[in-house]
Amino acid sequence: MSSVADPETAPAAPRRATSAPLVLSPTEPLVDGGPAEQLERSIQRLLADGFRHLVVDLDGVSRIDGGGVRALVRGYTTARRVGGSFRLARANAEVRGFLRDAHLDNVFPISDSIEQARAREWPWRTIAFAAGGAAFCLALVWGGTTGFDAAAVAPPEFAGANDSPLPLTNPFLSLIKLVVAAMIGMLITVVHRPVSRDKPHTRSMEQAQVLLCVSGAIVMIIIGNSIARAFGIAGAASIIRFRTPVEDPKDITILFLLMGLGMAAGLGAFAVAGLATAFLCVLLLVLDRLPSDQRPREMMVELVADGRDFPVVHVESVFARNGVIFEPRDVSQGKESAVKYHVALDRRLSLEDLSAQLTAGASAIRSVVWKNPKKSAR
Repeated sequence: MSSVADPETAPAAPRRATSAPLVLSPTEPLVDGGPAEQLERSIQRLLADGFRHLVVDLDGVSRIDGGGVRALVRGYTTARRVGGSFRLARANAEVRGFLRDAHLDNVFPISDSIEQARAREWPWRTIAFAAGGAAFCLALVWGGTTGFDAAAVAPPEFAGANDSPLPLTNPFLSLIKLVVAAMIGMLITVVHRPVSRDKPHTRSMEQAQVLLCVSGAIVMIIIGNSIARAFGIAGAASIIRFRTPVEDPKDITILFLLMGLGMAAGLGAFAVAGLATAFLCVLLLVLDRLPSDQRPREMMVELVADGRDFPVVHVESVFARNGVIFEPRDVSQGKESAVKYHVALDRRLSLEDLSAQLTAGASAIRSVVWKNPKKSAR
């Protein structure tokens, strides 16, 4: 049975986490002043009392403004902070349009019915990617165990040769090996991306990971079983100098592993490559779930905007989209307006990307300065 509560008369809840979503049903326009502030107080009180999943039924809300958006954004960020969810249902066209103009239509899941909003959503994109990756690894194992393996690289007449140079293999087989190596590199890169956000990878770094896996395959295709070719490639590689530092030890390890997987693909050991790829993907996900320092990073951010009207809705919408918990501190207005926020954000969140979102479009934000709270003036 659905729990329905009005923002002003929501019943007291026990101080424990509850999994059943609670439905709030405001019946007035969510505008600056009483209605928006009452809704915000109700949301914060319910979350503090132990409710973790809230649904706001907007069927009785005819319109919304910046005050209502702030109430929804702050409810969303608080729910995210405590590990809950915050959804909207039955919003009319005007309310949807206002949220869309504030770039929040992709932040708040807006359902057409309360039942749909209360239903659990399945991460279909993640499921499809996991299924595709598993099918790819299984295909490699199947191909390797049914004879399409390293035996295809070394014909029987050369198997016992003592350091006799192997002729280059069938070009179509070599192409298959390169495609397999590229797909392995892309799969590992995508899996590694969400578990390495302390400093998100640049596009060139991600491309380098894929190309390194392909290069391992090319090396093995060229070398074959020739020691002379191996020494030749080693000598050529020794003159290459990489001046881009890799600070994370895990990233360096991933590069070595990708080289090894590429070499397995170039050798034609598809079963080994498939099993090793699946194992590495699972291992990365397991390592990401191990207990670590989950404390948010606390920062002070000073935002300066042109004119006296500070774009509060835009700034707080960006914070909401990125799960940033924020608290306004200092406000100053003149020819330009400036606001200082005390924020708590995920340590894996990129400050450069967040700054770019704050200054994007016609937001009027022209300066974003991040400071350590210990070094900033209180």
